[in-house]
Amino acid sequence: MWPQFYVVAFFSGWWKGRLSVMKNTVSINKNRIFKSLYRRGNNIVTQYFVVYYRKNRLKINRLGLTATKKIGKAPERNRCRRVIKEAYRLLEPELPVGYDIVIAARKKAGLSKTQDIMSALRDVKF
Repeated sequence: MWPQFYVVAFFSGWWKGRLSVMKNTVSINKNRIFKSLYRRGNNIVTQYFVVYYRKNRLKINRLGLTATKKIGKAPERNRCRRVIKEAYRLLEPELPVGYDIVIAARKKAGLSKTQDIMSALRDVKF
C-alpha cells in the first residue's frame, strides 16, 4: 500500500508543489539532466549566454542556470544567475512549454542589465 502522499503526487503531477513564481517552469537540480542536455541537446549561442535545449515529454519547462568562474567571484556569478532568471521569468509567457533548458552564462553577462538579457533571450527561438 502506497502512502497517501505518493498517490496524490503521482496522479496530480509531481511538479505541482515545486512551481514557484514561474507558472510553467521548475528548476533542474540533477547533474545527469545537465549532462544529457550538454551532450544531446541543441544549442544557441548569443553574446550573453549559451542556451542548451531539448524537448521533454512534460507539460512544463525545466530550467537550469550555470555561471562559471570565468565570470568572476561568487557575487558576480550570483548576480548573473539572478539577472538571467529574472529575464526568463518576465519572458516565460512568450516561451514555448515542454522543454528542458540550460542557460550557461558567458563573461559578458556578468556586466549586463536585465533588459539586455531579455532582448537576447527574446531572440532565441526553440
